[in-house]
Amino acid sequence: MSDYKNTLLLPKTSFPMKANLKQREPEMLKFWEEIDAYSLMISSGGEKGGYCLHDGPPYANGHIHMGTAMNKTLKDIVVKSRNMQGYKSQYVPGWDCHGLPIEHKVEQELKAKNKELDTLTIRKICRQYATKWLDVQRKEFKRLGVLGVWDDPYMTMKPEYEAATARELGKFMERDGVVRGKKPIYWCCDCRTALAEAEVEYEDHTSPSIYVRFPMADEKARELADVDVNRLYVVIWTTTPWTIPDNMAIAVHPDFDYVFVEVAGDVYVVAEGMLEAVTKAVNWENPKVVATVKGSKLEGLNPKHPIYDRESPMVLADYVTLEAGTGCVHTAPGHGPDDFVTGLRNGLEIYSPMNDRGEFLPEVEFFAGMNVYDANPKVIEKLEELGNLLGSGKIEHSYPHCWRCKKPVIFRATTQWFIGMEENDLRQRSLKAIRDDVQWIPGWGEDRIYNMVENRPDWCISRQRNWGVPISALICEDCDESWFDAQWVYDICDKYAKHPTGCDYWFEAPIEELVPEGLTCPKCGGNHWKRETDILDVWFDSGTSYAAVVEQREETTYPADLYLEGSDQHRGWFHSSLLASMGTRDVPPYKAVLTHGYVVDGDGRKMSKSIGNVIAPQEIIDKYGAEILRMWVSASNYQEDVRISDETLERLVDAYRRIRNTCRYLLSNLNDFDPRHRVANADLLPMDRYALELVTRRHETIQKAYNTFEFHKVYHTLHNLCVVDLSAFYLDIIKDRLYVEEQDGLKRRSAQTVLWQILMMLLVDMAPVLSFTAEEAFQQLPEAIRAALPELKSVFSLRFAPDSASMSADEFARWDRLADIRAEVNKAIEPKRKDRVIGKPLDAMVTLYADEKVKELINSEDFDICEFLIVSKVVVKDLGDATAEAVEAEEVKGLKIDVAPAPGEKCERCWRISEELGTDSEHPTACPRCTAVLKTLG
Repeated sequence: MSDYKNTLLLPKTSFPMKANLKQREPEMLKFWEEIDAYSLMISSGGEKGGYCLHDGPPYANGHIHMGTAMNKTLKDIVVKSRNMQGYKSQYVPGWDCHGLPIEHKVEQELKAKNKELDTLTIRKICRQYATKWLDVQRKEFKRLGVLGVWDDPYMTMKPEYEAATARELGKFMERDGVVRGKKPIYWCCDCRTALAEAEVEYEDHTSPSIYVRFPMADEKARELADVDVNRLYVVIWTTTPWTIPDNMAIAVHPDFDYVFVEVAGDVYVVAEGMLEAVTKAVNWENPKVVATVKGSKLEGLNPKHPIYDRESPMVLADYVTLEAGTGCVHTAPGHGPDDFVTGLRNGLEIYSPMNDRGEFLPEVEFFAGMNVYDANPKVIEKLEELGNLLGSGKIEHSYPHCWRCKKPVIFRATTQWFIGMEENDLRQRSLKAIRDDVQWIPGWGEDRIYNMVENRPDWCISRQRNWGVPISALICEDCDESWFDAQWVYDICDKYAKHPTGCDYWFEAPIEELVPEGLTCPKCGGNHWKRETDILDVWFDSGTSYAAVVEQREETTYPADLYLEGSDQHRGWFHSSLLASMGTRDVPPYKAVLTHGYVVDGDGRKMSKSIGNVIAPQEIIDKYGAEILRMWVSASNYQEDVRISDETLERLVDAYRRIRNTCRYLLSNLNDFDPRHRVANADLLPMDRYALELVTRRHETIQKAYNTFEFHKVYHTLHNLCVVDLSAFYLDIIKDRLYVEEQDGLKRRSAQTVLWQILMMLLVDMAPVLSFTAEEAFQQLPEAIRAALPELKSVFSLRFAPDSASMSADEFARWDRLADIRAEVNKAIEPKRKDRVIGKPLDAMVTLYADEKVKELINSEDFDICEFLIVSKVVVKDLGDATAEAVEAEEVKGLKIDVAPAPGEKCERCWRISEELGTDSEHPTACPRCTAVLKTLG
């Protein structure tokens, strides 16, 4: 028996089968840093122009979580794919460093030390805290394989950024877009600050539910109904009893019918449409309607407050509904946006007598000093004592909570700074831009943000905190009038930019240095000024990043091509950025907005520490490697909430192995290939031309998916390419040719020419997602292939365009049909293997009973059908001669297949069964094909 192993051209590569990602990835990160892979990527293209993805800043307060890991990976995929397509796409990461989240954490840490600190000290500690976590997060993001300008990120606490933010406020001021006034806003009594809508989360909450009667001893009521006004009452319903002391009116709808209902001698006014519900809720017996009037007739009547000696007039409002309550709406202008508007329209006092802790002021009889929530039962008790409580209970409903401390918030009228939505037509111009100027991905994002902007109140931009950009304005100490001037603000901003700690200057500078010489109050003529101590809403901070970063840095261009964040940013960063840019530039800051969902567990539940289902990115990296996390991001349909579980990750590990092994196979079979000796396209074997065309089409699908942000298509196409098109088809077929044929012969070099192009396309397609593996494979390219790419130190510099296979649609379709025939033959072989009629497919002889169309396909001289089917012998006969044992093909009409052991003996070199062994005495156990190759070896 001869040993022909040394005559075979077996695969050879140092690219290991085992990934060992946990150990190799840190080495790769170090390598990228040494060669400055990011700069190499950026400098390798740009021929198609620039592409700016602007990074939305995460908060610098804690380790990254799965949501931020997914977000940064998606951005990295976009940036890398755009660069490798020929765009110059730079990535400037950023951090949001100001505001309540960080100050709240600092306060929690300081509370234990029981320290009372001044503003500048608090700001210093906040800056240190933000810097610490920024450095932690930067390392964690880099560990994911994200490339960017990590040594020079943008930070909202940098002096130049703070100056840019304050300058944008000045531009609003210059356009008369900023007002200071008393309006109801969300207020957190625990954090003691105003909150933006984006800082409010809705959670289930149990509130008291009360029905209250307001005495209406108003003689004018006799004109509407023949009743004793001394026993006449208007009924309201509320779930915030603490607001009753601040009631200033009762609102009714002008077009609703209202009834006067007699119950046990008393008469009550409610909406006719709510009578049944009210009767049931307060247990009225035998209510009798004595009069019915339109709501418009009730206007001008003056019920009495149910606790205090003052009137609560009846007013009209079209927001009154018949969905709950009584149709008569308790109105406290100091505690609700609708109530506030009604109060202004009717000249009501905007009454909100409480301090920043949510405690009633001394002027509030019976409830002075009480926190609003503590006051709830006391108000109910007082109403009952006075006989004006008709019914009470509990209600479960969705209620606003503070996003930081997680406690319920209230509506409270305080003096705040606002950007008016109607000033300069900001609302309508923003709505038009949403529809006309921005691409929303997915499309439902457009309606979501449109509805938010359409219905939002004026933007409250002031916060009663220490850590942030101060509102550059002066307050008259004599009359509380505010003063600002745009040019004066710009001068202050210049000082922020030059100061070592930015707008600390505002708090450090003597007031005399801030006040323009000779400035007097335009309202009272006084000259006693103090600085405004409120800071800007952090959403204004981050929302003006277009001015601080996109317009300022050489890496970016305004407007940005893409903003990419989670779906919560429709009311957050997307929203504030749009309003700020439209308010100062009249154009949106972005051309396209891409939204992704939340990360949830395998059962679709929100990740929660209390449930115990939180998975940290580092856990996945420690167990599987960052590459699997990146693969998970790509494989997921991010437009929905994205599930993650051990089962999901294990499936991805298996898919990764298949992709990696495909790369290894390609590398190992190109170990002796030199691109200078590539076979010309016209000379490629037809089977190889088909494979090149097939993979090129997959490559084009993947590149198009990158362009349209359909990254799950990238993953699925890449996976199917490796598993189905390559491993199970083309690579399986040509294995014999690669190992057995003459080293420099056409058959082998034709296949290698195509394998080389497939590998190059695969690396380009993989690199944005499987960055570590693509780089590892690139560094393991055979020497001759690397020599053809002398200037390329990293896979991210690789740009590759495959040869055109020049295959017509008809020719490609023919090969597709041949692939279908091969699949049918494989199905017919499998039962024979299970029954041990044959061992491997090479042991088989296949008889194809075919009609003329099928015969025309398989009798062509342009390919080796035995190689194509990976069997030792193929016999083609007429379909009518099919034996009873022949299996009818399921997907190919006009074909039956019979499988039997191939006649002859096994060639000891290629393992095909041959009937022509021994034709050469020097190689009696080799088939004629192998004998011919052996003779060339001498």
